[in-house]
Amino acid sequence: MIGDITIGQYFPGKSVIHRLDPRIKIILTMIIIVSLFLCKNFISLAFAVAAAFVIVAISGIPFKTVLKSIKPLILIIILTAILNLLYGTGEPLFTIGSLKITLNGIYSAIFMAVRIVVLIIEGSMLTYTTSPTDLTDAIERLLKPLKYIKIDIHSLAMIMTIALRFIPTLIEEIEKITAAQKSRGADMESGNIIKRVKALVPIIIPLFVSSFRCASDLAYAMECRCYRGGEGRTKMKVLKTSARDYAALLIVGAFVALIIYFNTLTAAVI
Repeated sequence: MIGDITIGQYFPGKSVIHRLDPRIKIILTMIIIVSLFLCKNFISLAFAVAAAFVIVAISGIPFKTVLKSIKPLILIIILTAILNLLYGTGEPLFTIGSLKITLNGIYSAIFMAVRIVVLIIEGSMLTYTTSPTDLTDAIERLLKPLKYIKIDIHSLAMIMTIALRFIPTLIEEIEKITAAQKSRGADMESGNIIKRVKALVPIIIPLFVSSFRCASDLAYAMECRCYRGGEGRTKMKVLKTSARDYAALLIVGAFVALIIYFNTLTAAVI
């Protein structure tokens, strides 16, 4: 399960999505995420699902890799679906004790589960197709107005990007520690929940130690390279928008317009 987490990883490529301006990609991702919450019926949601598959296909990222980003969050998706299932309104189809299952609850459960899956896919595509360096530059440029209220934008962008960048590193470290503990006879898969939680202690403590050591090494390496923050620094790669960036904005704008149009075709589900 740990090895299936792909959040924060970057997969190099030469697709149109890879070559988009990272600032535009962040803006488009936010617009698409907002549009998902505008979906009010299964027609608009189906259109959003189709659009997500098209984006994945254009990016060249294998669907198997994209599905890995969903697997670690499957428990949250199921829990959300169950809550929507049990708290639906309308005439009950059948009851389980004091709980009632309604047709509206079934629709809501499916609707919310699909929405969360698409949300994860769309959010993952940003880091899959954008390098950490480009992501840092884009966040810094987009947050530049905050500089006028004395907020250190460069440090904020750097922290956010390093946090994403080290997710795969921490996952790899967890796998190494787990394998080492199992080779010493640690049993982490049997027993009740309390025993399994206690079995994680030999993993968590070395992980914290390794994380602090890694952070210290990174800080030392940055100091050795005379890193002093963003003041006075120049950019090796200057971000520039092109015709394909504006075309992408128009396409996503049309996508949002169609979502709003499809919402008027049938009654709202939620």
